[in-house]
Amino acid sequence: MKILQVNSAARTTGANSTLIANQVTAALVAKHPGARVEVLDLAANPHPALDQDGLGALFTPAEQRTAEQRERIELDNALIAQVQSADVLVLGVPMYNFAISSQLKNWIDAIAKAGVTFRYTENGPEGLIKGKKVYVALARGGIYRDTPNDTQVPYLKMILGFLGMTDVEFIYAEGFAMGEEHVKQALAFAETQILQLFGE
Repeated sequence: MKILQVNSAARTTGANSTLIANQVTAALVAKHPGARVEVLDLAANPHPALDQDGLGALFTPAEQRTAEQRERIELDNALIAQVQSADVLVLGVPMYNFAISSQLKNWIDAIAKAGVTFRYTENGPEGLIKGKKVYVALARGGIYRDTPNDTQVPYLKMILGFLGMTDVEFIYAEGFAMGEEHVKQALAFAETQILQLFGE
């Protein structure tokens, strides 16, 4: 088994979402000894945003691309290959201003490629990244689960499903900005969820 852990916090150390993602990955490895783990830290290795140059590279025929455009496309392709080669994905997802981080959005924009990771058919879109299990470790300053202010879970369910990844589990750790007692509760609740998913 290959596990790909994607840390999408804006900081490389001290992020609660990374802490919870680490715990999920550790539980997976304990359940599947010998599993290989690859960690992608999007703060330490940020992917460029989908800007004018990126769009220009995407919409230029491969044989007509400049060296710079080829390099830009290769960055996306490397992330796609990384996802395709994994059996399980663990995403560390902080909440910034009620949304996912720009780091995670850039990663999603990179791996969502028509004809490669999804396609349109007579019956509508079809995701092409199939057979993956995804765990999403959510860390929030407030408590937003099952409220209208939780924009992350609906979006991630939609975009991951659009790409073919429909087997998704969400692990919640909420209330980190609400005082020490809430921090303890958030960590304990996340640990309980992980135990329920993977056992002792």
